Amino acid sequence: MTVALVVAGGTGVRMGLDIPKQFAEVEGKPVLMYTLEPFQSSPEIDAIAVVLIAGWEDRVRSWAETWGIRKLRWIIPGGETVQESLRNGVFYLENHLKGQDVVVVHDGIRPLVDGFVLANVLDVCRLHGNAVTAMPYTEQVFVMDDEASTVRYIPRETLRRVATPQAYRFDLLDEKYHEAFEKGIGIYGSSYTNTMMTDLGVRLYFAAGSDRNIKLTTAGELEFFRAFVRENRR
Repeated sequence: MTVALVVAGGTGVRMGLDIPKQFAEVEGKPVLMYTLEPFQSSPEIDAIAVVLIAGWEDRVRSWAETWGIRKLRWIIPGGETVQESLRNGVFYLENHLKGQDVVVVHDGIRPLVDGFVLANVLDVCRLHGNAVTAMPYTEQVFVMDDEASTVRYIPRETLRRVATPQAYRFDLLDEKYHEAFEKGIGIYGSSYTNTMMTDLGVRLYFAAGSDRNIKLTTAGELEFFRAFVRENRR
């Protein structure tokens, strides 16, 4: 079985909305429904699990029915942080998945996943046991010596921008979330599944990415997505 585990537990403070950004409407449809559509349409995804803020469960199920997200099988309570929400989702799936099953971890506020990106991350995961969507850097990256100057840079050829979707064999994912929370490794600050894995010594494998796969974290990015949807509808 291949399951999409979509994390939609954020509060959207940085965007300044009255509701969490994953539930903001764009042309009459909540952002989260746009995010779930590629997983619904992919023949490689068998089921969808969504980790949510408490109180939104009924609305999300109603939206899923309205927008044809028939693969939505599980709604799981979120945690105080992204990593706690992911842990909740992974531990919940222990009762439903086997070790060789694949879990695709994805942000609820990345609504523009290409079918090719999703297919490639699954291909790489089946080959290596994990896969992370990645893109090369096109800008130079400098290391700060202080707040005003530097004499050091990192060659951009050695860097990759990693995002979601990410895919993992379930036995690896489950084992490492238990280990991380037992040891307090890779679960604080901006940590995510990929950084947690490397903190715990796991080698990650790159899959194809796309510049279109934006994360809606600011009002400007939300407006860009609105414009993209309007243009596509024309």
